[in-house]
Amino acid sequence: MASQDSLWYKDAVIYQAHVRAFYDSSGDGNGDFRGLAQKLDYLQELGINTVWLMPFFPSPLRDDGYDISDYRSIHPNYGTLDDFKVFLDAAHKRGIRVIIEMVLNHTSDQHPWFQESRSSCTNQRRDWYVWSDTDTRYKGTRIIFLDTELSNWAWDPVSKQYYWHRFFSHQPDLNWDNPQVRDEMWDVMKFWLEMGVDAFRLDAVPYLVEREGTNCENLPETHEMIKELRARLDREFPGRMLLAEANQWPADLRAYRNT
Repeated sequence: MASQDSLWYKDAVIYQAHVRAFYDSSGDGNGDFRGLAQKLDYLQELGINTVWLMPFFPSPLRDDGYDISDYRSIHPNYGTLDDFKVFLDAAHKRGIRVIIEMVLNHTSDQHPWFQESRSSCTNQRRDWYVWSDTDTRYKGTRIIFLDTELSNWAWDPVSKQYYWHRFFSHQPDLNWDNPQVRDEMWDVMKFWLEMGVDAFRLDAVPYLVEREGTNCENLPETHEMIKELRARLDREFPGRMLLAEANQWPADLRAYRNT
């Protein structure tokens, strides 16, 4: 289905689907990819030509799947990678493109990367997350979930330091200043691109980078990170699309149009 038309999204009719809530093919109470594949003709009859899938990766499901514990697999409730490939092929045969979520900013605290990072200050993945001896850094940063979180820092009793999280405390932020993190996340995206997905909806992109003395949102360095991903995508997978979740004030949104 991969197309060289980089502007296909401009007239796309997109249907957002939550796999586990859509159609249960097995009777276990969870929607799954086999069920979604069975309903593609129905979706096509609605007049859509693109399906946008909410997170379907392995996850503790403490944040509806946005707390990812494995970026390269399928939550067992929804099926297998083979089931996903069958769905993707069936969608493409009908001329339906597929957008999937890519949560760049944070992982679940159950992700093996974080478990390694917290295990020791000398672990090779220690710098994959944002750690601090104190909880006083980045004071100008708002707390997004004021109803549940008292701080953007959480104490880790294992490593005896604080880790940074813009969302829930069980979702530690990745350190996008680390080139290894940027390369690994691109490799994750390549995994799905090579399988044939047509686009990513990039979750929480305004928060990728932290800098002292700022509100840690929409920073120039954040835009550079996104431009780097865009350049890699255009170079290796022309015709694919990135859709950024940039839930910011209108004045802050303009810069994302040029990213």
